Amino acid sequence: MEKYTYINLRQRPQLKEQAAAWFHTKWKIPQEAYLECINAYLNSETEYGWYLCLDGEKIIGGLGVIQNDFHNRKDLAPNVCALYTEQEYRCQGIAGRLLDIVVEDMKSKGIAPIYLITDHTNFYERYGWKFLCMVQGNHESDMSRMYIHR
Repeated sequence: MEKYTYINLRQRPQLKEQAAAWFHTKWKIPQEAYLECINAYLNSETEYGWYLCLDGEKIIGGLGVIQNDFHNRKDLAPNVCALYTEQEYRCQGIAGRLLDIVVEDMKSKGIAPIYLITDHTNFYERYGWKFLCMVQGNHESDMSRMYIHR
């Protein structure tokens, strides 16, 4: 039996406000921007989803899928964004499980490949992601690593 519960927000839409607030505290993107994307998903305007890991009712991890994660390669879409696991829950495989869930969910909808940008090395490779190229983030002086999952 799994220790934590993994969901997409269509399974628990009542968590949308809490999820938008949680993502905002992690990434400092306006809460309203998260809520707009989450509502588009909940209203079936897009299949790009939002996924959470819960410990009871507490959000301890999450990620989303959006068209573009603030970089110059608009042709590389959709993008995993906002992946985060609470500090005290790290090194338990939560981020990896969320990544696996989103890859499978997107593939089940005929959406592949998917992309993500990061400054990390040797993390995403463990979950089947491959380095693709360097991209320029919006308003960033340094390039970021772009990964692909087919």
